[in-house]
Amino acid sequence: MLITFLGAAHEVTGSCYYLEACRKRFLVDCGMEQGPNIFENKPLPIPASELDFVLLTHAHIDHSGNLPALYAKGFRGPVYATAATRNLCDIMLRDSAHIQMSEAEWRNRKNKRQGKEEYIPPYTLQDAIGLIENIRGFPYNRVIDVEEGIKIRFTDAGHLLGSASIELWLTEDTVTKKIVFSGDIGNLNQPLLKDPVYVKQADYVVMESTYGNRSHQRVTDYVTALAGVFQETFAKGGNVVIPSFAVGRTQEMLFFIRQMKEQRLVTVFPDFEVYVDSPLAVEATHIFHESDISCFDEETSELIRKGINPISFPGLRLSITAGESKNINFDSKPKVIISASGMCDAGRVKHHLKHNLWRKESTILFVGYQSVGTPGRALTEGAKSIRLFGEPVQVNAKIQVLPGTSGHADQEGLMRWASSFENRPDHVFVTHGEDQVTEFFRERLSRELQYDAMAPYSGTIYDLRENKIVETPVPVRLERSKKSAKKNSVYERLKAAGERLLGVIRRNEGGANKDLSKFADQINSLCDKWDR
Repeated sequence: MLITFLGAAHEVTGSCYYLEACRKRFLVDCGMEQGPNIFENKPLPIPASELDFVLLTHAHIDHSGNLPALYAKGFRGPVYATAATRNLCDIMLRDSAHIQMSEAEWRNRKNKRQGKEEYIPPYTLQDAIGLIENIRGFPYNRVIDVEEGIKIRFTDAGHLLGSASIELWLTEDTVTKKIVFSGDIGNLNQPLLKDPVYVKQADYVVMESTYGNRSHQRVTDYVTALAGVFQETFAKGGNVVIPSFAVGRTQEMLFFIRQMKEQRLVTVFPDFEVYVDSPLAVEATHIFHESDISCFDEETSELIRKGINPISFPGLRLSITAGESKNINFDSKPKVIISASGMCDAGRVKHHLKHNLWRKESTILFVGYQSVGTPGRALTEGAKSIRLFGEPVQVNAKIQVLPGTSGHADQEGLMRWASSFENRPDHVFVTHGEDQVTEFFRERLSRELQYDAMAPYSGTIYDLRENKIVETPVPVRLERSKKSAKKNSVYERLKAAGERLLGVIRRNEGGANKDLSKFADQINSLCDKWDR
């Protein structure tokens, strides 16, 4: 019983785990890396054609995006997922294939002029369609016999429609080990979705740590907070541009806006229009509307039972064609534009940023996680200008972040999930987080829960039957340049230290006044030294 960590090891994206057990070889997730590639990932140790099957936690591209590449290399086995994940993959993997093919076409026009070799995309639309046809959809909470000695169960992770933690039982001879893959653990009290289901038993746990060193700022009334942003921007005659992930976050924003319109909270331009400018987001919105009612939380289910579409309202405009997208920016009326990608590194949102970033009347509102190295991260950290389509664009618009809207659990939510096990797992593997974050969260699991935990690098092999490391690789960092890498690394360390300090402060609430006073003096002394 061996597990090899391939992707999302000391990185946030590219989730991929390879297992050998019960004479079978299979993957859990096969995601695409998004944003900068920090560490070199080890390749799949066998030909893709020799894989028996894949287990998939959810449809986001950083968990599913390389599945068609497996198909292109000969994989023909089944992919096990929830029914909703299968439906979302049907549109998301097709969309990803279109992106791959479009990029290949662009590269090859350039390569032909320069006399270079033809660029072959990782996969085509035909590969994506072939893979999609092999996805098998199952409901939550059903134990599924995958192969002899291998059973799985999907439990609701509360992160995305159809998202799941995977409980995996492996039995060889008379030995059974249970491994739980957290997938992406959802935030509490999200619109539309149920809260994460906590798993009670596990021998091994592979868990994400995206927000392992951060706490979400809690907003008790998102609808009112969002309405305030709209009201202020419309009063100035500007647009609100929301870079949003096409699947999940866009539908949550529509849920909030429907409530806002229903309550007439925006008095300046109360009949404002909302443009969803992403063909993928439009298709995903249809899938949300058509999904089984059991996928949703009680509030959403009750609306559906009453015949109310929870993510539709007067003034909603769905933009499909490129022409429709361009026309949005020729309309001078204040409006809301929701467009992908959520991190501003691709897609139509870049055009809307080009038309609005320089306008002091407009607002760019971020409602999700921004990876290191993306334009979205640069904007939220105060960039004065960014490059769009090869040209610098001045940032005059108001840059805001709607706090607490992440689809990921924060460090408290992750600890709550990790502490739900009734018996201490034999080992916990911390993955799917930025480099320092995985180590920070691993240390917290060890210190507070006394878990035997590690943050494996790509290529780490662990024997689940014997509970021991088989191979520990030397991590290979892919530095963009020594100067920028060093600068980013030091800054990230400083920021992680500051976030850890906030956690220490919170945990000392209620301590002795004398100790807290001394602690405050030490912090202020450091601030006096550096705040010059």
